[in-house]
Amino acid sequence: MEQSTARRSRGITREQILDVALELFNERGYDKTSLREIAERLGVTKAALYYHFERKEDLLLGLHLRLHALGREILDDLDALEDERQIVAAWPKLLDRFIDEVLANRDLFRFHQRNERALHSLGDNEQHAAENDDLAERFRRFLGNPAIPLADRVRMTCSVTALLGGLMAGEEVYGDDVTMDEVASHVRAVIRDLYPPA
Repeated sequence: MEQSTARRSRGITREQILDVALELFNERGYDKTSLREIAERLGVTKAALYYHFERKEDLLLGLHLRLHALGREILDDLDALEDERQIVAAWPKLLDRFIDEVLANRDLFRFHQRNERALHSLGDNEQHAAENDDLAERFRRFLGNPAIPLADRVRMTCSVTALLGGLMAGEEVYGDDVTMDEVASHVRAVIRDLYPPA
């Protein structure tokens, strides 16, 4: 019996489990979704699910870290640039790409919007805290770099705030008759206003 469970658990991946958890958390909410329901949707036993995730909170963390990964990609690209002028020049393009990432990962951002209370409980998790601290420190390093003119650093900060605020509000604020594509086009316009063509 144990060998059968182990074999089935190897048949599913952590990413597949997270995908199904994301679906169910968006449909029913984190608090109203059980591990049993996730296992049933996957067609596996709870034991097979436990092989990858011991607790439902581990799924919550895994999904939240997917959000972190999107931000980390942008920071990695900034780290690869050689000087401050390149950072300032690349910033609007990186934000535009991040908007594309948000649109491609709507379900992930919807999950974040609809389960804020549950996500807030991750504050005590050491891995989550370390990831947050790392991302925040990396952003501070760019935004606090005195070699970049203050006006540019303020524009960079405002653009990130506008992007996240505008997109994270989503249908929950703007209404069901508004699409995320429409919202994204307005967010892009705000960023263009902050970074008019030279």
